[in-house]
Amino acid sequence: MAKLTDEMMELVERQRLGFVATVCPDGTPNLSPKGTVCALDDERLIFADIRSPGTVSNLRANPNIEVNVVDHFTRKGYRFKGTAQVLEVGADFERQVEFFSNRGMLDAPRRIRAIVIVQVDQARPLISPGYDILADEASMRAYWLHHYVSEADAE
Repeated sequence: MAKLTDEMMELVERQRLGFVATVCPDGTPNLSPKGTVCALDDERLIFADIRSPGTVSNLRANPNIEVNVVDHFTRKGYRFKGTAQVLEVGADFERQVEFFSNRGMLDAPRRIRAIVIVQVDQARPLISPGYDILADEASMRAYWLHHYVSEADAE
């Protein structure tokens, strides 16, 4: 098991959007964004299945999973590999639905179809090759902030 550092958990908490990779029954990859990714504790991530039937179906057949969470402005993040447990009924499921309700998810009991808990076995950093050109995080953040603001102004 990998221990999630405070820095990792803070990034996951701040971003919330993670890209979840699973394996389809035919062996092809499935990549799906999840807007509810959070750290459950220092060894596990959690996300809610709201409209993820493919992801959940894949995990029932093969629990191997990778979750990537990246700060879009600093172009840094983490890749978390591990195994997933899918909860759909029972006390643990209800407790985790309440966890999301307490985090402000509107109508969580009606919207959440399943809960996925990821036991993290590996946690590795993701760092953009853009740092070969831009010297530091502040420069990278300024570059991408300007990019997104300029794009919005153009519309």
